[in-house]
Amino acid sequence: MTISADHEAQGLADARPDDTDANDQASEVRRKFGISVEDYMLPARHQIQMVDPSGVLKPEAEQGTEPGHEYPIPGDAELMAAYEQLVVGRRVNDQNSALVRQGRMAVYPSSHGQEACQVAAALCLREGDWLFPTYRDAVAVMSRGVDPVETMTIFRGDWHGGYDPTKHKVGIQCTPLTTQLLHAVGVAHAAKLRGEDTVVLAMCGDGATSEGDFHEALNFAAVFHLPVIFFVQNNKYAISVPLSQQSVAPSLAHKAVGYGMAGERVDGNDLVALLAVLDRAVKLAREGSGPLLIEAHTYRMQAHTNADDATRYRQDSEVAEWTAKDPISRMTSYLTGRGLLDDDGSTRIAAKAESVASQLREGLGEDVPVDPQNLFRYVFSTPTPQLKEQSALLADELAREASSQKEAGK
Repeated sequence: MTISADHEAQGLADARPDDTDANDQASEVRRKFGISVEDYMLPARHQIQMVDPSGVLKPEAEQGTEPGHEYPIPGDAELMAAYEQLVVGRRVNDQNSALVRQGRMAVYPSSHGQEACQVAAALCLREGDWLFPTYRDAVAVMSRGVDPVETMTIFRGDWHGGYDPTKHKVGIQCTPLTTQLLHAVGVAHAAKLRGEDTVVLAMCGDGATSEGDFHEALNFAAVFHLPVIFFVQNNKYAISVPLSQQSVAPSLAHKAVGYGMAGERVDGNDLVALLAVLDRAVKLAREGSGPLLIEAHTYRMQAHTNADDATRYRQDSEVAEWTAKDPISRMTSYLTGRGLLDDDGSTRIAAKAESVASQLREGLGEDVPVDPQNLFRYVFSTPTPQLKEQSALLADELAREASSQKEAGK
């Protein structure tokens, strides 16, 4: 239950009279928002939703906002740019699933149904900010400007991540669960020590909140007051484990208050609300308000990866329920109703999406020369004796194999 807005923030300071940070935070919150520090940290009583599943803008009184949790509607240009990325992202997800079936990609964790989260996460950041994605966030990586083929290289099974993280300010997509949150906190801490104007957005799923790294990252970010947005895409399952078997907290956003940071819940299939909430979170972090935790309620429409059978742990009726909440159909209806999207615009965006899909088919269809010595070449800057020995054994084996093939061809 949210503490009432008339609760005195001074009570927190009285409980710890020597803690000047608590006093400063309480004073700052009251000055900015006119509410208690507890009400600032706790999420609004209802998730933020601006556009309902049918594509109709909800009355402001029904959007879930409260004092200190108000969100203006993003501008038309931002909405149209985001919608274009949304459509491209869906086409990319479907194209990659086809490429896996054709054997041109080893694996692909589709974000079909979660594209609104992906797009909003990328577009809320400035060029100099950092994004740390998970393995399911390829659409977010592309939306930050990374070449589509470079983005998907990691799923082809290549020895490298495909793109330069420092060039794009995008961490390599992480398969180990939650390690990217620690990387994000480290980058934010370094940026703060250098006096840089950098905000870091770290993405994770609901399953990640059960990991120790999640606790360590949030606690460090809060203690050192770092400009990090922890963006949890709650798609209801950690592979096959439902959220009810991971946490009994009122919401994952409520975990924020335990670390001394602000939390918020947002409809993860409402692109308008996502942009509004994340834009504000980044603004607050940039202004020095410290880290924030945003939980987006969304759904993974397809299997965890091509190796997963989702029918073993969820019902078709559940999938059908979320199909009606699809972010693309919702946004299409909203923009069309406002006169921002017409047939010409839809045709142009669809053509761009198909162009990206064609680029992926062509780029991922090319054979890549394989050098087995890369297994050892890039592990350490100075190879260990064990790696040198293994490399020599492989070189000898390859040389003998080549010699045998040459003899056989005579």
